[in-house]
Amino acid sequence: MSEQWQDEELRALFARLGFITESRTLTALLSRAKKAADISDINILLEGETGTGKQVLAQAIHKLDQKRRPHNFVTVHCSTVTEALAESELFGHTRGAFSGAVQERKGLFQSAQHGTLFLDDVNDLSMNLQPKLLDVIQRATVRPVGSDRELPIDVRIIAACNQPLEPLVQQGRFRSDLYHRLNVVKLSLPPLRSRVDDLASLVLAFARRHGTLYGQIESVEPDLIHSLASQPFVGNVRELENAVQRMLFLKTEGKSLQLADWLAQSGSELASGGPDHIRDAADAAWKAISQNGLPCAQVFQEIEKQVLEAAIKADGSTRREIAKRLHTSERTLYYKMRAHRITPAA
Repeated sequence: MSEQWQDEELRALFARLGFITESRTLTALLSRAKKAADISDINILLEGETGTGKQVLAQAIHKLDQKRRPHNFVTVHCSTVTEALAESELFGHTRGAFSGAVQERKGLFQSAQHGTLFLDDVNDLSMNLQPKLLDVIQRATVRPVGSDRELPIDVRIIAACNQPLEPLVQQGRFRSDLYHRLNVVKLSLPPLRSRVDDLASLVLAFARRHGTLYGQIESVEPDLIHSLASQPFVGNVRELENAVQRMLFLKTEGKSLQLADWLAQSGSELASGGPDHIRDAADAAWKAISQNGLPCAQVFQEIEKQVLEAAIKADGSTRREIAKRLHTSERTLYYKMRAHRITPAA
C-alpha cells in the first residue's frame, strides 16, 4: 500500500511539472528521471517518437534539480542549426570574428552556464559538429569563434532523439564516443498509442490548460476516449493537445468534452455532406480493414503518409506551399513528415 502511494505521489509531482500520466508502466521511468534529477552532473538521453513529451520531461528534470533549477534551461534545435553558424551559435564569437560579427556574443553553452542545455533532435547533428560537441563535453570548456581563450563551462546536457541512436552508431551516422557520453542515463518515452490509459487525464489536463478558448471543462465523456483510442496520433501527445484546442475553439455549450466535439474538429461532417471522393476513400479504407484484417490505426497512418507524399509530388512543393495546400502549419507538417520518414521539402 505504501509503495502504491509513493507511485501516486511521484506521478502527481511530475503532473505539476507538466508531464501527465496515470500509467503504472511509466512510473519506473519517472522514478529514474527523479533520481537523475537529484544527481546534477550526469548527462541524460531521452529517446522517443516526435511529440512524446521529451522536452516536457527534460524541463521537469531541470526543475527538480536543486543545483541547476535557479539557472537557465536552454534549448538547441539541432535539426535547424546550420553548419555555417553552428559554432557561433553554440560556442559564441568575438567582435570581428567574421563578417557581420559587429559585437561579442555568448553562445548557447555559456547562456546555459550552471543550468541545463537541452539538445533536441540530437540525431540530426551533422558529422562535422559531433566531434566539436564531444570535445566540449569531455573538457568542459568552450572557445568562442575568433578567440584564443577557452572558457570553463558547467552545464548538464539532456539530449533528445526521435529515433534510437544505437542503430545510427552502427550505420556510422553518429559517433559512438559521443553516444556513450550522452547515454549515461537513458529514458525511453513510449508513443501515445501505448498510453491508452492516459488519454482521459491528458485530454482533461489539456482542456484545463487551454480553458481560455472556451471555458471550464469538468469531464470527458467515455465515448470520446474510446474513439481517441482508435486514432493513430502519429504526432503523439503534441497532436492530441492540438486536437483538444480545436475541440475547445469550436465548442458552443456544456462543460464536458464529447465525441461530437471530436467529430466537429476533425471535419468528419464532410463524410456525410461533402464530395463523393471522400466517401469513396472511406469505403476503400473500410474494405482494407474488413477484408484484409488490417488494424484501422495502420490504415489511417498509411493514408496520411500517402496524402503527404501526393502533396509533395504536386507542382510547387516547397514546405510552405505544401502546408498551405493541406491547411496546416509548417511545424505540424514537418513533424508528420519526420514521423513517416518522408524526405522534407525545401
